[in-house]
Amino acid sequence: MVEVWLPLLGGLVMLIAGGELLVRGSVQVATRMGVSPLVIGLTLVGFGTSTPELVTSVQAALSGAPGIAYGNVVGSNIANILLIGGVAALLFPITVQSSALKRDGAVMVAVAVAFALVAALLTPGRLTGLVFIAALAFYVWFAFRQERQASAGGAVQQKSTALQEADPALAPGKAAHGPAWIPVLLALGGLVLIILGGGFLVDGAVSLARGFGISETVIGLTIVAIGTSMPEFVTSVVAGLKRQSDVAFGNIIGSNIYNLLGIGGFTALLAPGAVPVEIVTFDNLVMVGVSLLFVGLAWTGYRIARWEGAALLGGYGIYVWSIWP
Repeated sequence: MVEVWLPLLGGLVMLIAGGELLVRGSVQVATRMGVSPLVIGLTLVGFGTSTPELVTSVQAALSGAPGIAYGNVVGSNIANILLIGGVAALLFPITVQSSALKRDGAVMVAVAVAFALVAALLTPGRLTGLVFIAALAFYVWFAFRQERQASAGGAVQQKSTALQEADPALAPGKAAHGPAWIPVLLALGGLVLIILGGGFLVDGAVSLARGFGISETVIGLTIVAIGTSMPEFVTSVVAGLKRQSDVAFGNIIGSNIYNLLGIGGFTALLAPGAVPVEIVTFDNLVMVGVSLLFVGLAWTGYRIARWEGAALLGGYGIYVWSIWP
């Protein structure tokens, strides 16, 4: 048992610590180079914390474990909405800005539907990966244009804001004094931790699945997905406790868009292969359904009430029960 759980838990700790070091070091480097806070928020901070999921999915796909690779992507999106969204709404009702809901909510649903269709009709290959990554780049560019002109940021910027609220050290500020190699070393050290942690996590997850006779897909959809979603969980909870519930909403939406287009795209690009049939026939449909539900709840009065948060949380319990053998 120790040889199974030790690499699994150790890998998760290394992923979370590595992600924080990578973002912290990258933000300091960008600040020294005079990069604008908006660009830093839209790229380094907003997407940097998703690097653990990216590395884990790519390493799993390269290791011949597509169930863990795509289970991590789809399972993270389901957990973001039902588990994280549910807990955040229970702490404090989630208020939603109509502009963010119209643009980012629609994008999240559209991306979920597109991913489900591609997985069902095609074997995601390098061309699919390139299209997904290009779509993400276009979305970030479009969001940057809009958010530079408006005070209310969209989902990607709000994801960054939530992270900065949870850890003010991630916020770009005045250029720090001292040797320039220190933040570079921080970022590189974080990247090394992420790569090593991702390898340990995948090995531990595969061993756990084989040892207990559970499919790798179920492990990817639950344990791996929840573990790699911990940064999003912490930041949404902190945003909820600080009564910045609109930021918690943007954090969830932004994470889901990046998971499908960014992580799904890079996984298909670097390790082409079919999405496991159980994900195609069930979990992708659940992901599309809960995405529609989350946006639908937000439309009713532009808020997600506590009782709706409790329903989301209960829904996650039912989902895990339904897929667990």
